[in-house]
Amino acid sequence: MFKLTLYKPALSCLSLCLICLSVSLSSPVLFHLYCLICLSVSPHLFHLPCLSSPFLSHLSVCPHLSVSLFTCLVSPVCQVDCTAHSETCARFGVSGYPTLKIFRNGRDSAPYDGPRSADGIYHHMRKQTGPDSVHLNTDEDLQTFIEHYDASVVGVFSGADSSHLSEFLKAAGLLREQFRFAHTTDLKLGEQYGVNSECVLLFRPPKMANKFEDSVVVFKDYLTIGSLRRFIRDHIYGLCPHMTLENRDRLRVRDLLTAFYDLDYHHNVQRSNYWRNRVMKVASLYSGRGLTFSVANKKDFLSELEDDFGLGTSDGGELPFITIRTRLGHKYTMREEFTRDGQSLQRFLNDYFAGRLKRFVRSEPVPERNTAAVKVVVAESFDDIVNDPGKDVLIQFYSPSCPHCKKLEPVYKELADRLYADPNIVIAKMNAVDNDVPTGYDVQGYPTIYFAPMDKKDEPIRFEGGRELKDFLRFLKQEAGDSPLLGGSKDEL
Repeated sequence: MFKLTLYKPALSCLSLCLICLSVSLSSPVLFHLYCLICLSVSPHLFHLPCLSSPFLSHLSVCPHLSVSLFTCLVSPVCQVDCTAHSETCARFGVSGYPTLKIFRNGRDSAPYDGPRSADGIYHHMRKQTGPDSVHLNTDEDLQTFIEHYDASVVGVFSGADSSHLSEFLKAAGLLREQFRFAHTTDLKLGEQYGVNSECVLLFRPPKMANKFEDSVVVFKDYLTIGSLRRFIRDHIYGLCPHMTLENRDRLRVRDLLTAFYDLDYHHNVQRSNYWRNRVMKVASLYSGRGLTFSVANKKDFLSELEDDFGLGTSDGGELPFITIRTRLGHKYTMREEFTRDGQSLQRFLNDYFAGRLKRFVRSEPVPERNTAAVKVVVAESFDDIVNDPGKDVLIQFYSPSCPHCKKLEPVYKELADRLYADPNIVIAKMNAVDNDVPTGYDVQGYPTIYFAPMDKKDEPIRFEGGRELKDFLRFLKQEAGDSPLLGGSKDEL
């Protein structure tokens, strides 16, 4: 069945189209969903193809693509059976789902690595239109450009033939998906910011203006793509940035404290900055100690606050929730009520830096009886079982609703039964949906299986082999210590 639905464009300057290819849910064949977004603004033409598997519901972005297109402008939609047209996915060399690519003028330009929400996809693709860097001719152009919700990076150069301008434009082409760029060839535009030579000015968003830091930061070092990238990375967020669903991964590469409250910079800037200023006042006392600070709208992170930190959505009223998430994944929550004078936050930070805080771990209860061949592991018992230095442990991270995990279950149990009498080998499993996955284990899908060798618990080995009993036995014979139950020494392989 082929169905095509067309909608009239809301704006004549921008047209988008969505093509989805799939098969019916009743098909026994694993199907793929193919989505194509075409975003065109004369004279710039863009395409964004997305290929994904709806069985991977936690990864599928195609519904968001459809919503993002329908809510703005135009959304032609069609559906085609991919089992009958499998060459479509093969043509793009897709090996995993979802895969998204950006096409410019009909050619594969770059992978799409932007946000996966409907609103995020729309705004990300809007940023793809137009030049890499906007040319500013007058001070009015400059003021209009920097009066924006996001930060702005503006290059000030002596002329169109400047070698620094050429390097700046190359950097803008590479970084345009993350930051806004503009440039001018009139040095006078920089004089009001205390500069009279070539430089780059970083303007933080006007909504974030405060007395604790400068709103404009000047870059005067030798300009290369690398040096400009580092400058932007180190200064764009400032002392206490606004964390969103789109930038959280970039912020969380460092140890990060976040204050969650009813933040809304679109409709209530003053109230949003009321709590941020109180966080910043305390943050300024702890600069240089390896902890960064941020604020966020708690409504955007309700499930995270509940699932990852155990904070109820009704807790705290209008007062901010305070959490710390380290780059290693350790989590802490401030249980004391946030006080307007900042004293409670200071006490929390003093305890954090002194090592007196207990980490928050999301965990199911430790089983009272755990005598089955396949040992049940929860977050609270992970160290006792998986990190036992005297045991080789094969640990399966699974989801209770995962069909592939259920299919593996009898094979995994047979493996555990086979090795049950070996005192040095443990076959275990952990529900990764309801328990925190420890640092060092990358679990993006289910089932994910790792081997934690004795005396090398900080170097777990990901199992990438087949899912038959013989595959597991061969792997363990190679990686585990010598065991008579595995059929001889690994030296015999």
